[in-house]
Amino acid sequence: MPRKDDAIVLTPGSLYRVRSLESREKPLETIGLFKGYAAIAHDTAIVMEVELSTSESKERFLRLIPSHMIISIDVLKAEKEEEQKEKDGNAVYFG
Repeated sequence: MPRKDDAIVLTPGSLYRVRSLESREKPLETIGLFKGYAAIAHDTAIVMEVELSTSESKERFLRLIPSHMIISIDVLKAEKEEEQKEKDGNAVYFG
């Protein structure tokens, strides 16, 4: 069980199922590996590596999901968080 002061963070390489807004009737479900964060204009998005399989081929692509569109995130397989080598090197700040 996590300690009271432990923060829950999304870790690169972890497998997540993300439900996000697509339409009023149904959410968009994305299952893939978390790659990191991206800035889109004045918003932040999570970046997921997704594999699409058809009868003819397999295609891998990156899906950016704006943070304000996320309904839920299920942790399917968690990777351990690595120590930050460069503190605040790739952080996103809002001010």
